Amino acid sequence: MKVFLTVLLAATMANVAFAQGQSREIWSKKKAAKWYKQHAWQRGSNFIPSYAINQLEMWQAETFDTAVINRELGYAAGIGMNSMRVFLHHAAWEQDPAGFKQRISTYLDISDRNGISTTFVLFDDCWNNTYATGKQPAPKTGIHNSGWLQDPGVRRETSPALTDTLERYVKDVLTTFGNDQRILLWDLYNEPGNSNYGDKSMDLLKQVFVWARQVPVTQPVSAGVWNKSLTDLNVFQLNNSDVITYHNYADEKEHQQTIDSLRKFGRPLICTEYMARTRGSLFQNIMPLLKKKK
Repeated sequence: MKVFLTVLLAATMANVAFAQGQSREIWSKKKAAKWYKQHAWQRGSNFIPSYAINQLEMWQAETFDTAVINRELGYAAGIGMNSMRVFLHHAAWEQDPAGFKQRISTYLDISDRNGISTTFVLFDDCWNNTYATGKQPAPKTGIHNSGWLQDPGVRRETSPALTDTLERYVKDVLTTFGNDQRILLWDLYNEPGNSNYGDKSMDLLKQVFVWARQVPVTQPVSAGVWNKSLTDLNVFQLNNSDVITYHNYADEKEHQQTIDSLRKFGRPLICTEYMARTRGSLFQNIMPLLKKKK
């Protein structure tokens, strides 16, 4: 951690220069703390409705199922959850931007009626590295996340023009919903560097922060740290997120250590992924810790 903090300080000037290209500055620690105090303790999960193998099946017009979403968010509210983290996919927007945004609005109506806030995720480096719109594959029995999709995946390396599409997607969605009080925050990029991308994800990570800060959103933006070995990515994420989000799949002792290390940055903390039974990360030992530490 001492080495990590040293690297963080060394990177500060580079990130100041980066921030000058943006229209909205990173929130002050005071503003972030004030925002956090305005919300009840957020407790929930990552949400994908049971009919969907991936983000496209959730959001495409042919398969978007409001009855299932309402039923299952009702289940969540019934056990005391009040927040969900939900993944989007640019390909669903590219198919039909207006329809996609209308479905987002419909989802937010449903979640709000159930007393549930929403964190939307824009990009993702996890699982299958290619995607196709239309009918999605059937689940593979016994394979975890067998149909989950990266966004944008390997096409960012083979199609430079895709960057223009991604910029339009990010700015359109954030412009449309950037003042929507039903949205808790924007998680711009899930686990950048996963799937062996490593620092190759830095370019898109930087770009999505620039795009997001060129839109006057009122919600905070963040990208969660998840792997201590990805030093350069971690430095950038921690220096450019309005509030700190993170993943931890370890037991309560190691999770406490992670909280202690991230507290040093002086910003509110939100754990956006945990719970791995085989690693001792359970609801019954982690949720009390998170509640105690606010």
